[in-house]
Amino acid sequence: MPCLARSGHAQPPMIGYIEVGLKGDAMNKLVNLFLAGALVAFAPAAMLVCSQTAEAKTPPAISAANSGLKTAYFGAGCFWKVQYIFSKVPGVVKTKVGYSGGTIKNPTYEQVCSHATKHVETVEVEYDPKKTTFKQLLQVFWSNHDPTTLNRQGPDIGDQYRSVVFYTDESQKEEAIQLKKQLNDAHRFSKPIVTAIEPASKFYDAEDYHQDYFKKHGQTCE
Repeated sequence: MPCLARSGHAQPPMIGYIEVGLKGDAMNKLVNLFLAGALVAFAPAAMLVCSQTAEAKTPPAISAANSGLKTAYFGAGCFWKVQYIFSKVPGVVKTKVGYSGGTIKNPTYEQVCSHATKHVETVEVEYDPKKTTFKQLLQVFWSNHDPTTLNRQGPDIGDQYRSVVFYTDESQKEEAIQLKKQLNDAHRFSKPIVTAIEPASKFYDAEDYHQDYFKKHGQTCE
């Protein structure tokens, strides 16, 4: 579907999902099952989408002054759905959609869609490391899109939809590289993962109408 004519973004068939409403040991066991190949099967053009269960309660706001919160940035296709998925993860305090990895300042949605700016539709995830880890966020990320297609997610085609982890420090970089290698070595996908792992650059907030799009319009995952 064209970038400027979104009406919900048709998605490839769902072949499974990762339930993101898990905590602590349960999430760690899920990660291990995922790597062991015991949880879900993947197909070349299939995408994993989020659960159609009732939306989790919004975590209480945490003061940045005493929280020690951390931030992660992910590009995984249409940021409407990606934001919705991460907003349900326990330990995630706040999410925003925006544009990263481009060449101009303060890009508009129309400019990003023109492919002239090289920006990626990105979700900023603010999380409490005492309640969830970056590795767990990576697992949610790789479980909920097709990381084997370059500059494409299903019918959405363009460099703004590319699969990418924007790391904020060396620890995030190493964790992303290690998990990507584990998934490739375990042949969790039928084709190699093409997800880019790049240093985080300036994140520009997307327009207000893009923020929490699914929540505003009462939509859930197809």
